[in-house]
This record gives sequence, C-alpha cells and structure tokens, in this order.
Amino acid sequence: MVQQIENLASLHQAYDAVLSDVWGVLHNGVVAWPDACEALSRARADGLSVVLITNSPRPHKEVILQLDGIGVPRGAYDRIVTSGDVTRKLIEAGPKKVFFLGLDRDLTLLEGLGVEVVDKDEAQAVVCTGPYDDETDKPDDYRDMFAPWIERGVPFICANPDLIVERGDRLVLCAGALAAVYAEMGGETRITGKPYPAMYDAALAFVSELKPDVAAPRAIAIGDGLPTDVKGAQDYGLDLLYIANGIHARDYAEAGRIDAGRLASFLEDNSARPHYWMPALG
Repeated sequence: MVQQIENLASLHQAYDAVLSDVWGVLHNGVVAWPDACEALSRARADGLSVVLITNSPRPHKEVILQLDGIGVPRGAYDRIVTSGDVTRKLIEAGPKKVFFLGLDRDLTLLEGLGVEVVDKDEAQAVVCTGPYDDETDKPDDYRDMFAPWIERGVPFICANPDLIVERGDRLVLCAGALAAVYAEMGGETRITGKPYPAMYDAALAFVSELKPDVAAPRAIAIGDGLPTDVKGAQDYGLDLLYIANGIHARDYAEAGRIDAGRLASFLEDNSARPHYWMPALG
C-alpha cells in the first residue's frame, strides 16, 4: 500500500534530485502555495537538485516569468523543462507551413524554428497550444475545423498533453483534449511532454549537469495527474510522490479531507502505483 509521508524532507536522504510538477503541486493557476514552494527550497538547501517539469506549451523562459507573477520563488528550483521546450523539436522536424491553433501570446513557441504560419487551407501541419477560449470551448466544437485537415493527412502537433487543469476553482480545457478528438477522428497526432519520455530525458540531463560527480542520480517525481505525472513517472521507472489534493481530489475527498481508503481504491482501480502520497506538498 502506498505510504503516506508527513513532509518531503523525510525523503531527502534517499534521493539526489526532485522532478516536480508545477500546476496542481506548486500553484493552482492563480496563486502559489507557500508550503510547497518552501518544501522544494528546503530540498535544494539539503543538496537535492530540483527540476520543474510542466506541460505548459510555453518555452521555459516565459514560464519562469509566469511563476514570478504568481509567487513561486526562483529559489524553489534549479531548472524548468516545459512541454513547449520539447515540442519545439517536433515542430522543427515537421512540415514548415503550419496553422497555429491557440492564443497569440503562445506564438513565441515557433520563434527561431524556420516555420511559416499560414491559413487553414495551406497548412501542412497544425501546431496547437490550446483552444481559443479555454473556459467556454468544448473539444467537439473543433470537429468541423479538423475534418478537412484529417482528410488531407495533416499532422496535429500538440504542445500540451493535459486534457484539463484547475484554474483557481474552475476546470479549463487544454490542448490534449483537442488532440484526443483529432485522433478519435482518425487524424495523426504528434505529442510530447508528460507522460512521454522526452520530458524526463531532458529533466535528467539537467540533473546530470547539476550533479556531474554523481554517476546515476536518484530522482523522485512529484505530481497529481494520473495520465501525465503518474503514468510518466511509472513508465520511466521513477519513484513517485503523489499529491492527493490535486486534479483528482473529487474522487476520494470529502469536505476537503482525503479518505485514505477511497484514495487507495482509486489508485488501484487506475493502475497507479506511487511510492508515497501527501495531501499537499510540504
């Protein structure tokens, strides 16, 4: 049975590095959680390397500024790897005429890759960072847009595998939900980020840079999402600390309190095998 722990510090002696999710672990999209930030800061003070791994479609430099704005201190981490960072390799390797599906602020994802943004009819590939309106749009709203691309064999490059995330007390749509519809309609999707190996390869490459004297750094992943954080860590062979008050809390919490029995059943039913769990990172 997964072991509940009181704090991350109890694991410091067992690991050399932490690969931590961001949204749902350090913040809720609106404000940072001080205890979680302090826990990662203490881990660094005790000699662990901390790499944040996030399915944000933005390059890491922009995510750093976003974290600054909601109160995540830079002292809480050493490096950040984003889904946007690893997706840039997919974009660079793909067709050069792309249709961009997302908000204009995310167009920086394409900078320096030698691609041309074109209209729907000219597109040789679609690059998606998310829906046009993540609070009101539904995945099925995009079927009519997708159908001609699928008929022409246009690949769909998804820069964020998440289906939904919590923004404050609301659930908002992510690019992964649109990619799921595209695939269900028979289209080709190209996706990286969590749970795919490239994210963990990049994060552990940073750990090796930060700890050049450690032959095989022992890393623990931290996260709250089953299809991304949990699956990614398990598939990669990493130990995992599951944060229970995250995206799935509605499945086993009552009045804000985690029911340990319901949590254990939920994890078992979903083939999730974290080594440890906490209600919230601290």
